[in-house]
Amino acid sequence: MILLRHTVCSTLPGARSLSTRASAILSSLDIPAGAAELPGVYDGEWSGSGDVLESVCPTTGEVLARVRSATPHELHKALGKSKEAYLHLRTVPAPKRGELLRQIREALSAKRDVLGALVSLEMGKIKTEGIGEVQEFVDICDYAVGLSRMMNGRVVASERPGHTILEVPNPIGVVGVLTAFNFPVAVYGWNFSLSVAAGNANVWKPSPSTPLCSIAITKIIARVLEKNGLPGAVSTLITGGKDVGEAIVASQDIPLVSFTGSEAVGRVVGKAVQSRFGQSILELGGNNASIIMPDADMQLAVPAVFFGAIGTAGQRCTSTRRLYLHRAIAPKFLDALQKLYATISVGDPLVDGTLLGPLHTRAAIGIYSEAVERLRQSGAEILTGGRKYDHASLSQGNFVQPTISVPKTTNPADKMWSTETFAPILNVGLFDELEQAIEWNNAVPQGLSSSLWTRDIRNVGRWIGPEGSDAGIVNVNVGTSGAEIGAAFGGNKSTGWGRESGGDAWKQYVRWSACTINFSDAAPLAQGVDFST
Repeated sequence: MILLRHTVCSTLPGARSLSTRASAILSSLDIPAGAAELPGVYDGEWSGSGDVLESVCPTTGEVLARVRSATPHELHKALGKSKEAYLHLRTVPAPKRGELLRQIREALSAKRDVLGALVSLEMGKIKTEGIGEVQEFVDICDYAVGLSRMMNGRVVASERPGHTILEVPNPIGVVGVLTAFNFPVAVYGWNFSLSVAAGNANVWKPSPSTPLCSIAITKIIARVLEKNGLPGAVSTLITGGKDVGEAIVASQDIPLVSFTGSEAVGRVVGKAVQSRFGQSILELGGNNASIIMPDADMQLAVPAVFFGAIGTAGQRCTSTRRLYLHRAIAPKFLDALQKLYATISVGDPLVDGTLLGPLHTRAAIGIYSEAVERLRQSGAEILTGGRKYDHASLSQGNFVQPTISVPKTTNPADKMWSTETFAPILNVGLFDELEQAIEWNNAVPQGLSSSLWTRDIRNVGRWIGPEGSDAGIVNVNVGTSGAEIGAAFGGNKSTGWGRESGGDAWKQYVRWSACTINFSDAAPLAQGVDFST
């Protein structure tokens, strides 16, 4: 089903005209609609006189805004102010930092729906997913409020009389957060909330293609910081391209860098941060598999695979890209899945009922088309999809048909299986035994998310145990996509290491000290060493 788009343009004060839907969203977020240029640097003050970044709507192709990025001087100044902000914030008691996060949570919640609409407008994900992404930031603020009273160290028993040992967490400093286009709000939220609770300042370098989301979020946070008498550089924003990212990664004043992006760039970031003995959190490629056993509940599994493969037009790091079906149920499952694909509502992501929005960029269409062509040349059977939509109402946007492919080979070393394609392409392989499917699941370089559908407890035990999935997310009767904030999020292998969001992820945002305290009248050495004269 194709939902038609209705875009009306109006002339606005300033140098450009903008569609009424876009101008309404931007104006609601205190972003001047139709302004010739917007400042893209914030360190307590708004500035920006570097290269111009264009925010382009992937649905209509219209230029939403032109944003001035940071010059080298502005970048250096912003990093310096972030360090000064850290020196201030680290002295604020953790529960007071929690109160700050509570206020930010309230401010974000008040603008949740319009922020979600901005995500849909600029990134392209459908309305419910855009709102859900903002809700993630709200939820992680809630989590961090409680965490601000629970970031405990440990008391360790000493072998020496009159001694005790404390393991103490303290703020780590300035945290650099480099985010990707596909989650232009939530990923900064995961990092920012835990980092501020821990007492750190933050430098945000968003994707060059989603500057408006970062500007809107920064404006909301800045108002709360100002109201509480805190430096705006607690949440510094520096828009820009590769040069800005390289400067943040190389800065000795940023002891922790959190990077979300491709495996290729993640390797560069990881090496650069390690070379200066910094720490990194890497959230890179996800080539995620769902395994369907014969006893799976089909009424649950088919819709879950449908969402996993098509949600966000296949542009989630947790999107389902590989589907392994037990041979006994493969025809029935594929028939049901293809019937769901045939019902997909494609069109403007801001229209209620749309389930498939556009790819984020024109370049992504090329990546999709090349992947489909490789499948065809290899002899794969294309069950559905495989091309751009040719409907006139979609011609200005980046719309492609969700694709189901059955490759001739199930060799995990083949590029079609081992490479993540950031598009709605689902490759299907058939297996006879669970052990075979687990082997295929684990044989690819990536290790982010995985999913097993079964009602046999023996299969569950094998799947989540040492002989099971080697991914960071190992689900049972839940799809690969749609993680909650309460559990730590991240992967293994070439997906990168480190965790964001819940669990023990906060421990990465602090520096740890082992403190031995002597409250006795003697000074014995450990291990019984006698160094007396």
